[in-house]
Amino acid sequence: PATGLKINQGDIKGFKIKIKIVSSSSDLKRFIEFPYWLHRNLKNWIPPLLIEQKKLFDPRKNRLLQHSNYRFFLLEDDGKLIGRVVAFVNQTAVAHWNDRVGHFGHYECIDEPEASAALLDAACDWLESQKVRAVWGPWNFVSQDFGFIVEGFDLQPVILSSYNPPYYNDQVANSGFKKKKDLLVYSCDLRTGYTLPDRITGFVAKIADRYNVTVRPINMRNIQADALSIVDLTNLALTDNWGYYPVDPSETNDLVKDLKQIANPETILFAEIDGKPIGYLLALPDINDLLKEMNGRLLPFGIFKLLTGLKKLIRYRIWAMGIDPKYQRKGISILLFDHLYKTLADKKVYVEANYVLEDNHLMNNALRQLNFDLVKKYRVYEKVLH
Repeated sequence: PATGLKINQGDIKGFKIKIKIVSSSSDLKRFIEFPYWLHRNLKNWIPPLLIEQKKLFDPRKNRLLQHSNYRFFLLEDDGKLIGRVVAFVNQTAVAHWNDRVGHFGHYECIDEPEASAALLDAACDWLESQKVRAVWGPWNFVSQDFGFIVEGFDLQPVILSSYNPPYYNDQVANSGFKKKKDLLVYSCDLRTGYTLPDRITGFVAKIADRYNVTVRPINMRNIQADALSIVDLTNLALTDNWGYYPVDPSETNDLVKDLKQIANPETILFAEIDGKPIGYLLALPDINDLLKEMNGRLLPFGIFKLLTGLKKLIRYRIWAMGIDPKYQRKGISILLFDHLYKTLADKKVYVEANYVLEDNHLMNNALRQLNFDLVKKYRVYEKVLH
């Protein structure tokens, strides 16, 4: 098929480079395995499970690919793989935003300006052939996994978040990308003495009484219904958030499957009024602590580390929160945080809240009131094509 590429492939300052579109299973294997070689000596990079990576890039198993136009690109130097990137147009997102925006994601490249320029140009040229107005990225296929780290490189990434070397930011800037949006990461560490501020305790009791709100953990025996409540509340609460597009209720089964594998039921909380969910908080144990020792493989011993290690994890990520708009600005989020704190207090854990939009004043203010520390910043970039 036509590539839509405009770059001249050939010798560039000693590089005999070639852009190649993934078109075979062997190409895809190289695409998936490249980061394991590139980042093998990068201290804070966590090797994801290979079995999950294969699902991520398989349109039969990844629903996002089923409603997207996409190309996977490889960059070779005299036959040696030195970079990769995905370019895609998510038609569901485009329709919801009413803005023809494309994305690049799953970007990995050696530290060479000529290589990164060729790779990003290939992605942008193909996206321009798809008639997009602008390109945002990095924007990966994993939900809420977007942006390059710009501050906080010394921290290990938590579950469902990525890590990048600092030079990636220079590479996209040199290719004409500019800041579009920053996403903030906050944390509290009960291992080093964090406690919930005293003023919160009385406030929480007043909120619960005023609105007759109760909080309960997820019901694993009725997980299908609770997962659907998460989807419905997410679509209600986040519809106007930058970068968000609706979650299809058909994805509930995928959520159920994922939660059953890694969830701690005590840290998935629902706020209810008269038995009806009006908000939720979803905190996940950070299995990255286990993955970093498995080098991407469940076998022969990785699966035992995973199964025996889950209950011992002392790091958590607050992955999602959704409050019915009718009950926003009423302290429901603080109520949920209070219950999460009481659940985890005895375990002396580290808790991280990712990705908070820099202009999401409600969430930023709530986390500051709780005395969470700002510890990391991710950045999504934009390149306007026309």
